[in-house]
Amino acid sequence: MKHSTRRAAIVGAAAVTALVLAGCSSSPSPSSSSSASTDTTSSSAAALTPVKIQLQWAVQAQFAGYVEAVKQGYYKDLGLDVTLVPAGSDTVPQDQLAKGLVDYAVAWVPKALASREAGAKITDVAQFFQRSGTTQISFKDKGITTIAGLKGKNVGSWGYGNEFELYAGMTGAGLDPATDVKVVTQAFDMNGFLSGDIDAAQAMTYNELAQVLESTNPKTGKLYTLADLNVLDWSNLGYGMYQDALWADTAKLAGDTAYQDTTTKVVEATAEGWIYARDHVAQTAADVVAAGSQLGLSHQEWQTNEVNKLIWPSPDGLGVIVKAQWDKTVQIAKSTKNGSGDTVIKNTPDADAYTNTYVDKALADLKAKGLDVTGAAYQPITVTLNAGGK
Repeated sequence: MKHSTRRAAIVGAAAVTALVLAGCSSSPSPSSSSSASTDTTSSSAAALTPVKIQLQWAVQAQFAGYVEAVKQGYYKDLGLDVTLVPAGSDTVPQDQLAKGLVDYAVAWVPKALASREAGAKITDVAQFFQRSGTTQISFKDKGITTIAGLKGKNVGSWGYGNEFELYAGMTGAGLDPATDVKVVTQAFDMNGFLSGDIDAAQAMTYNELAQVLESTNPKTGKLYTLADLNVLDWSNLGYGMYQDALWADTAKLAGDTAYQDTTTKVVEATAEGWIYARDHVAQTAADVVAAGSQLGLSHQEWQTNEVNKLIWPSPDGLGVIVKAQWDKTVQIAKSTKNGSGDTVIKNTPDADAYTNTYVDKALADLKAKGLDVTGAAYQPITVTLNAGGK
């Protein structure tokens, strides 16, 4: 449930960030002449529908579409007063939604499916990340160029449901994770990898990989580069699972027309936020930092660029749940065993697990505005990382 951080201070900043990311906050002027404008502002805000969206982690460019939907006023334009709620180290976003503490939640599909199987009534209403961002990285001198090359190595794993692509890949390559590799518990940083204790470490393309590339190679005195690394990309290797999605309350979707309407608006505004992030990478990085990120500007620019690669192009349309990829995620979740012999889920999810109803409506509205919702011509930019991500 945690996808990234180098600094524990992020968790401590969560409460402050929640205030920073409120979509329609305003501070009254201390002057007596401000009362009329303050009343007008309060009246205007009261006319908006309040919405809480639970993030998976602290504010960072992993959630750039949501940040920009607040910053650019896309939620407000559709009559919504959205507050983005950062997660702490013990937050399970989909469970916050199931408990009714928030209106929507961002969560990886496998983890949300596990919560559904345990009783959480939640539905995937927009699959913004179309590709997995999880990799296993190693230094070139380890000679790990294939999955089979993990044999006999110390292999890092975060656990907490983040490990199933790794285990699926090893199993598919004919390795027995229990005997052919030594699985090492990896902290949510790259210290064990950089110190040499871990031969092949888990790394999200948009975060932990950047953490390595922001670090100094003691042999050269310069920052590491991609040329120093071998990268096993689970998406490219055929073991990628659906990750960040927007989840809604299943029961409310079934019978609450106001919630149904709000869901379409949340999906539409968030999608427009992702379109903005695609087309304004540097500005988005600056906006994420301004919104409270504890990670630096070059790190957030890298992260925005890499997250865009997971979203664009979206041939079926931004946020559309593609059945083939959904089915692959379910198959891996049902059949792959982790180190303790557990699978993510035991049963095929029911028909309420996902719907394209709301994203289809949202995309129709965005196309009517003349916006590009597939990104067929999308090209990533080149980002230069600075030491420490500054």
